[in-house]
Amino acid sequence: MSIPVAIARIQEYESTLLDSATALVLEESGFRPGPGTEVLVKPNLVSSSNARHCCTNPLLVRAACAYLLDCGARVSVADSPGYGPAAHVARRSGLKEALAGLGLGVTSLRRPVPVRLSGGVTMGISRQALEAERILNIPKLKVHCQMVMSGAVKNLFGCVVGFRKAVAHNRLGHDPLAFRAMIMDVYAALPQAHHLMDGVHPLHKDGPVNGEPYPLELLAACENGVALDTATYAILGLKPGDVPLWAEAHLRHMAGATPDELAYPLEQPGQFRADGFQLSVVRPLDFHVMRILKGRFRSLLKHFQKR
Repeated sequence: MSIPVAIARIQEYESTLLDSATALVLEESGFRPGPGTEVLVKPNLVSSSNARHCCTNPLLVRAACAYLLDCGARVSVADSPGYGPAAHVARRSGLKEALAGLGLGVTSLRRPVPVRLSGGVTMGISRQALEAERILNIPKLKVHCQMVMSGAVKNLFGCVVGFRKAVAHNRLGHDPLAFRAMIMDVYAALPQAHHLMDGVHPLHKDGPVNGEPYPLELLAACENGVALDTATYAILGLKPGDVPLWAEAHLRHMAGATPDELAYPLEQPGQFRADGFQLSVVRPLDFHVMRILKGRFRSLLKHFQKR
């Protein structure tokens, strides 16, 4: 049975069609939560540096939240940046301002629950994410200097609470196969997620924080994060061997890992061009201990400044 990936073309986030296009791709991909459903909206709030470009666009998050509220869902918006509170990144990215009119704020994912993953690794995943009825995962499509590309699967790694992500980099960075397996395990631990890809102006040349926006003009949604990543990476002209997490999905024979499994009820992938899209220079995975400690100090400082 084919997995539907709903795609729409949006040239600019400021388009008057953004709200209707967001609702359309979510509905066509099978996501319309009933009244009273608790939905955790999980954008990509990776960093306050270059936040306007490296984070999920605030207007898209607003459009998704407006759709959910129209469905009668109970909506919360949260993420767990590696360093610093989500509210700080939301303020820098413009998300706080974008959501104000909907009566929504942005909080940090907290209350880590130890979840045992394959290979004996235990990660602290937010209880809020684990216990949410539904998650709407809204990744920013972008190049990644360590994982080549970051999409739906990688964005759910943000449900690991706070600096634990950096610690995981330090512990497993020497073993790329173990590291990609850990990220895929976190994705698999959150089966209630649906996925909405911000590929309107994905980040290329350098990432996940630096880099430049590229006019791909793609908005896409799917119930399966692996399938959504497969669709978008294929549009960019990539192959499974180019992207570690795509290779991991192939290794596990996960649904959605091959383009032949996908169906497109709206626009077709051949209508999009990615000429000139550039990948980032790949750099080592590991985080040095001093970098983790310095980042932890900056995170605590921002929490106190917030107060």
